Amino acid sequence: MISFVLSIGALILGYFTYGKFVERIFGVDKFRETPAVRLRDDVDFMTLPTWKVFLIQFLNIAGLGPIFGAIAGAMFGPAAFLWIVLGSIFAGAVHDYFSGMLSIRHDGLSISEVVGIYLGTTAKQFMRFFSVVLLIFVGTVFLVGPAKIIDGMTGNIWSVWIWVAIILVYYILSTLLPIDKLISKLYPIFGVAMLLMAVGLLIALFFGDYNIPELVPGNLKNMTNDPEATPLFPILFITIACGAISGFHATQSPLMARCMNNETLGRKIFYGTMVTEGIVALIWAAAAMTFFGNVEELNGAMMANNNNAAWAANEISLNMLGKVGGILALLGIVAAPITSGDTAFRSARLILSDIFKSNQKKILNRLLISLPLFIIAFALTQIDFGIIWRYFAWSNQTLAMIVLWTITAYLIYENKAYWVTLLPAIFMTMVCSTYILIAPEGFQLPNEISYIGGTLITLAITIAFWVYTSQRKKVFVGV
Repeated sequence: MISFVLSIGALILGYFTYGKFVERIFGVDKFRETPAVRLRDDVDFMTLPTWKVFLIQFLNIAGLGPIFGAIAGAMFGPAAFLWIVLGSIFAGAVHDYFSGMLSIRHDGLSISEVVGIYLGTTAKQFMRFFSVVLLIFVGTVFLVGPAKIIDGMTGNIWSVWIWVAIILVYYILSTLLPIDKLISKLYPIFGVAMLLMAVGLLIALFFGDYNIPELVPGNLKNMTNDPEATPLFPILFITIACGAISGFHATQSPLMARCMNNETLGRKIFYGTMVTEGIVALIWAAAAMTFFGNVEELNGAMMANNNNAAWAANEISLNMLGKVGGILALLGIVAAPITSGDTAFRSARLILSDIFKSNQKKILNRLLISLPLFIIAFALTQIDFGIIWRYFAWSNQTLAMIVLWTITAYLIYENKAYWVTLLPAIFMTMVCSTYILIAPEGFQLPNEISYIGGTLITLAITIAFWVYTSQRKKVFVGV
């Protein structure tokens, strides 16, 4: 319990200390007019109350990640706590803050266009394709996932596909309508549900008969059933994404960059929501490690249920919070992915509109861009959910890696403290390159070869980046 409490305290302290430090590095200008004011179109660009912007950003980035990912990550043991804390403070929140603030400085542009500004045309074209594919994956995952949960909650009275159709209709409306018509009205309700769910579990952990394992040297090991098949590095760092660092967040930040009325809100909106998500992930990881008895029994229970994190979340909620609390918690579990799925499609629309320079004032233009996205996503629902989730997990962290390199380039060009993102960029490059070499959906190479290969790839990318930015800095004109 002591390690768990200290972990939560570290996240909160990180917001007020390292978050403030990162804010100073960027250099906010409270007198600078934001895109929400300067480019207002009453569809995507408009000012919203700060509390609404916070809740929308939080729900955009949360999804199933800090719940399902934390439960799966808890199977590795207390090492998950360490990754959530350090990842959130020094990687995830920094990634989210800079990606959001750079969007604000560049008229609310999507992350693919921001990447192009700092890493060149080739990187921009790749990111355009890569980010849209990732967002379609997210939309598909968060279309099927909540549909299955709702179907289970309602006793299978309808087919899963009926729930898929209902959620898809909502996604279409939330993608096409102005952001203040549907999203800004529903998100506060969903946000309260998700936060109450986390608070309820936290109270249960404190006052129930639960023994949370401590973060001591003896527990900093791989506690999964087969450590050789699921090595802690890099599997843990892909498994827990949204609770530590997630590239998906960089696709969501421009949505709120178009709705903020002052740059000084950036730390609260971008850094603060990532810290909040880290706390939620900590709570779920702790609950998973203790509810089933210990980490070993968690692994056994998960294996007996096909490693189904949704099943584990259902068991934890209903038993730790009681029937009423459990139902509220499950509503939060349903709301979280739906409120990420809808904005995934909305983000994809905005990326495509940036690419094709399409004015989104007219609803017909929004429909023409969005319709193919929904058709592709529905087609992907016919593919095995597990396959889509695994590829989403790796591509998600790969996007985070690219964004970290982009931010590092910006900091180098601006003669600012670039090490704050260089170190996380190198680490995530090692994670992503090693994972694709070692994973079943990758090259399935032996662990030792994968580690060597990951190291060489990381070294090559780092050298190439350094050469590129050193040459480009001579002609680059800052923001």
